[in-house]
Amino acid sequence: MSKMVVERRASSAYPNIVAVAALLAVAPAVTGCGYNEVIDRDQGVKANWSEVENQYQRRADLVPNLVNVVKGASNFEKETLTAVVEARAKVGSMKVDSSVIDDPEKLKKFEQAQGELSGALSRLLVVSEQYPDLKSTAGFRDLQVQLEGTENRIAVARRRFITAVADYNATVLKFPTSIGSKLRAMKERPSFTATTAGADKAPEVKF
Repeated sequence: MSKMVVERRASSAYPNIVAVAALLAVAPAVTGCGYNEVIDRDQGVKANWSEVENQYQRRADLVPNLVNVVKGASNFEKETLTAVVEARAKVGSMKVDSSVIDDPEKLKKFEQAQGELSGALSRLLVVSEQYPDLKSTAGFRDLQVQLEGTENRIAVARRRFITAVADYNATVLKFPTSIGSKLRAMKERPSFTATTAGADKAPEVKF
């Protein structure tokens, strides 16, 4: 092989070597700036939001059966029952999609609607204490147990979502991971806020 051919091949390979070296030099910087980390945090937020939705939906699915059982109790407070039905209808009428976790106004409306249903259900359970015949039915007791478990799971799911959003926002806002977040066009997200004392706790269900 002639010297000229060797030199030509070496010359053509040089740009590739330079490109690889540059890539290896840049890779640690990209990793350190949070370019990949923000995606992990983003996926964490989405996964925890899905669990929040699932648990709230599970509660909503229990309400019709609970209302039907309570209707069987003579002279049960109509105002209390109506409040539950209306709050459940409001929750059901809301359009909930992936955009909720990026829109402060949508998330606020979602939380308010769920909070109204929580309050209405809590009131119904308190009032039910005045109806021994209702409390003694197997159907009502079973629904109470299911509701209590669901409320607890909602509280856990909310806390995990709040933590996931806090971790994500820290990645988006803090240096140097904020650089990678900007490269990914990832922005700060809203989170749940307790509007009243103890709003993030499950209502007590007594037997």
